[in-house]
Amino acid sequence: MVDEGALREHLRKLLSSEDAHVGFERAVAGVSIEVVGVRPEGGPHSIWQLVEHLRLAQADILDFCVNPAYAERLWPDDYWPVLPAPASAEAWEEALQGYRKDLVVLQRMAMDPAVDLFARIPHGTGQTYLRELLLVADHAAYHVGQIVLLRHQLGLWPPSS
Repeated sequence: MVDEGALREHLRKLLSSEDAHVGFERAVAGVSIEVVGVRPEGGPHSIWQLVEHLRLAQADILDFCVNPAYAERLWPDDYWPVLPAPASAEAWEEALQGYRKDLVVLQRMAMDPAVDLFARIPHGTGQTYLRELLLVADHAAYHVGQIVLLRHQLGLWPPSS
């Protein structure tokens, strides 16, 4: 028998926890606009590109979960920014805030008893809400790890307290 309340709480925490790894907030803490667009020599991405990719992918998964008229996006064009740096400091802040805002919505979805976690998403191809929430957490853990590694390469780790 599944304790649904416990499962939902585990999902909520998993989406943003630091239980087994660094979380998003610590990974981006104290990063200045001057370094977000820097790619280390031989590196494929900047911190900006990783954060914006996380935001775009998370927003896409959220849209898939809640929008019956969801339209699949083009990979990789619609998921990765081309330029290594944001257009402005405002664009950087908007990416951070957009990621945080959608994360809160996904956490609320995880906790909402009206959402059957095991139900297939009606307009999907077999995906469940549980699968999509786990996908968001897994995807974020991977790319947040890349941000931490990139900060190490740039001499910006650990963040100053």
